[in-house]
Order: sequence, then C-alpha cells, then structure tokens
Amino acid sequence: MKTVMRKVGKYEVGRTIGEGTFAKVKFAQNTETGDCVAIKVLTKSTILKHKMVDQIKREISIMKIVRHPCIVKLHEVLASQSKIYIVLEFVTGGELFDKIVHHGRLSENESRRYFQQLIDAVSHCHSKGVYHRDLKPENLLLDSKGSLKVSDFGLSALPQQGVDLLHTTCGTPNYVAPEVLSHRGQGGGRLNERDDFWGHKKRVQASEKGRARYVGRRYALTG
Repeated sequence: MKTVMRKVGKYEVGRTIGEGTFAKVKFAQNTETGDCVAIKVLTKSTILKHKMVDQIKREISIMKIVRHPCIVKLHEVLASQSKIYIVLEFVTGGELFDKIVHHGRLSENESRRYFQQLIDAVSHCHSKGVYHRDLKPENLLLDSKGSLKVSDFGLSALPQQGVDLLHTTCGTPNYVAPEVLSHRGQGGGRLNERDDFWGHKKRVQASEKGRARYVGRRYALTG
C-alpha cells in the first residue's frame, strides 16, 4: 500500500518509523534541499493532559545547545493548531540495542570506538551543564557509517532548572547509578557527571557480553 504523503512546512512527511507513548516519529524529506529528516510529532492536547509542557520545552532547549557530531541534531521546531513537530537529523543505522540483540557480542574494537564516541558526546553535554539521565543502548543510534549518535533528551536536566529536578530519580534502572536509585552519594542522590559516566560502564558491559548487566524488562539480553 502506498504511503500517503503530506506537507508540514517545507517537509514532505511519510511513513512512521518510531512510536512511543506520547509521540510518533515520521520519516520526512526537505522539499527544498532533498535532505531526509525524522520528525517527532506530539499532540498538544496530550502534552497538556499529562502536564508535559515543561518537559518538552526543556528537551527542545537542551537540544539547541548540545551541538556535537555524536549527538542527533535538532534542525527546527514547527507547530500547527494541534501538533508540535520537532525536526531531527535522520539516522539510518538503527539502535545500538538492536545491533547487540541481532549480532550478539561486539568486538573489542567496536566497543572501544562506540565508548569513545559516547564519552565525547556526554563530555560535551556536561561542558554545557546538561545531564542526559537516560543513556542506554535504545537511545544510542548508529549512522550509515556506523558512528554513534546520542538521542532522546526527554529526561535531561540543566542545573539552573533547580535542585528538585536534579534530585529526581529517572532513567532505566539497569543503567542508573545505584547511589541515584538509593538517594545516596554526593548531594544525597543529586545528579552529577559521575552518574552519566557510571551508565557508560554498564553499556560497555552489555555490548561486550551481548546482554544487559541486570535482568529486567526488555534488557535481559543473552549472549
């Protein structure tokens, strides 16, 4: 069946390439340049109903300041009467999670390369005062050259947004530093750079072993 195309600004929007609880991600093409993009589509009524306005504003603000080759690029944000369209770089290689699931254990060289790219991206975020808070293989995409791209800043935080936000426990349990889950450590569980980097170690273990460090929903990979 032929995909029905529609226009959003200068973009011709096609098939759905991803779907979450509160958003769909559509493949689209810039009609002026021919470039392919991914558009995250959010319904305004849903955002209001679930009190997500501040979260969406924060995600957009953060993506505007974390420009880096190993971070999915935000092109622009558009809006209609009922929708918000977040136009993102289109990354063709899928999730690191799927690569681990389908190919099993990664080679030492692959793991080292991905880890270095992840360190570069997160170090850049930290230099801008941004804490990702949900780094996991599902949020690490691979481009056509096999390079890693960090995505999904929906749970990210900035220090200037207040102490309460940085004390919030979030993220995927398998990859969250234990002192954050138990509200221990520096600042009584307050996030710092070490918490993002603790998760890096768990992701390297998952990629090298072909499975997640702890058993949990969807993350119990076997290698």
